[in-house]
Amino acid sequence: MSTTTTPAFWLSQDAQAMLDEADKFAKKELHPLFPRMDDEEWWPEDVFRKIGDAGFFGLTVPEEYGGQGLDFFTSGLVGQAMARWNYPLSLSWVAHENLCLNNIYRNSNEQLRRKYLPDLCSGRAIGALGLTEPGAGSDALGSMRTTAKRDGDYYYLNGRKIFITNGPVADVLLVYAKTTPEKGAHGISAFIVEKGFPGFSVAQKLVKMGFRGSQTGELVFDNCKVPAANLVGEEDNGVSVVMSGLDLERAVISPICVGIAERALELAIEYAQMREQFGKPIAKFQMIQSKIADMYVWVETMKTFCYRVLAECNDLEIGGGGRGMIHALSAGSIMYTADTLNKVLNEALQIFGGYGYMWDAEINRLYRANKLLEIGAGTTEVRKMIISGEVLGR
Repeated sequence: MSTTTTPAFWLSQDAQAMLDEADKFAKKELHPLFPRMDDEEWWPEDVFRKIGDAGFFGLTVPEEYGGQGLDFFTSGLVGQAMARWNYPLSLSWVAHENLCLNNIYRNSNEQLRRKYLPDLCSGRAIGALGLTEPGAGSDALGSMRTTAKRDGDYYYLNGRKIFITNGPVADVLLVYAKTTPEKGAHGISAFIVEKGFPGFSVAQKLVKMGFRGSQTGELVFDNCKVPAANLVGEEDNGVSVVMSGLDLERAVISPICVGIAERALELAIEYAQMREQFGKPIAKFQMIQSKIADMYVWVETMKTFCYRVLAECNDLEIGGGGRGMIHALSAGSIMYTADTLNKVLNEALQIFGGYGYMWDAEINRLYRANKLLEIGAGTTEVRKMIISGEVLGR
């Protein structure tokens, strides 16, 4: 084999360079923010501008709209790097970059693209997705109660959304509402809502166990006046936007699990080599070596599955997803990486012992991340339903 050839199953030189560049940025700019975000549920107001200036927004959007013109796989690598150093911001990044920005690019008309994408790509505007409701979690589509009724040149939205990442700080939101309630899930439409639209408000900012600092809130739409021109796609066709978006969401959240696991392994190795008991570093004990070996294998297998699914998503057509093997693969990817991250974090915390149990220890901050990754973007149980449904042919 030529020495210039990329070995099978390795990242290409360009992909590795992007991962390294994002890692360097996140370590320098985002990691110092992590402790205060976790301690205080604090949001650094200028951080999205810094991320945008560094070129880490709009990765999947063509340059004509202010984006980078790269592929979906590359965006997953950026999320992985961010999660290593500040996982709350990596989640806020996903909500903005994938759930809002990429969805608008893939599903909107030219007018909406040119109006909203440049500021989202630069980080001058913060994006969010409004789907989950107080009474509609796993059955987000069938149980949706938010409605949108057209009157002339406007739609009027009424309802509530909850657990919305970036909700309290968002400038632009992609919101789903029922335009024809009697059609159920097939009567849903998607709208772009600006925070200044009459009738929109943030009811409350929610305080979380993990991913603290990544702002989460409850949103209220009280006759919220939305221009008809802000309808994304066709009326009553929002289900296709939702389903394809959910597959991409699961695929790009999976690298967050990978990034957290990588950092946990790194911390565990450093501590095991530094911490001495019975006159020698605990890394010399076979029990600890066994844990490190397991963690290493788990992290490597997480990356393999995660990267495979990201690559498959590169070719997902607009409107695609929500069915077929990409539906099963994306659900499988996040299910496996979240479950395996749980094992990595358990062993890492065990290596730290009492020091890891302290609230301000970095491994403790990482440990509190995992449960959301087993719940968000569809619970583990829903993921199993999706996988089995596709494998068994429903």
